[in-house]
Amino acid sequence: MAKAKTAGRIINSSAGPEEGARPVGMTELLSFRLHSVANLLSRSAGLRYKRDFGVTLWEWRTIALVGGQPGILFKDLAKTAGLDKSQASRVVGGLSERRLLLRSSDENDGRGLRLSLTNAGQRLYEGLIEAAAERNEAFLGALEPQERRALENTLIKLEQLGREFIEREKELGGKD
Repeated sequence: MAKAKTAGRIINSSAGPEEGARPVGMTELLSFRLHSVANLLSRSAGLRYKRDFGVTLWEWRTIALVGGQPGILFKDLAKTAGLDKSQASRVVGGLSERRLLLRSSDENDGRGLRLSLTNAGQRLYEGLIEAAAERNEAFLGALEPQERRALENTLIKLEQLGREFIEREKELGGKD
């Protein structure tokens, strides 16, 4: 069995995944590699959005989610953005202080908080979305059309399997 070390990873070159090859270490796990790529994309986005728009990555995500779903509930924003409520509260509070975000009570639930963008927040959102679309196209542009299709199909399959694993763990007593 031949092994090669590449960028700090050991790769089993004698057997492909279809032949039952197993990761040698944590850095070979699919979840670790996907997380690493996602972090690289996020870090580069965060640097760009800070430089060009003066917002952090979490502020950008909040503005993008609120801009895409005006009137979104605070609790839904926090869950979708992957923030705990205290983190989300700090981000929302900062954006409100900067007059980019409006908070209002939910008419259906007195404890609920609905979020929307101010006019200034909407203008910022439009610039951020344009920059995000440019970045997205640059990354996808590195792929051939068949690679794009394969990536999309792969992500769909992995997302579905991830959801199934979550449901299975919940049934076995795991907490979300």
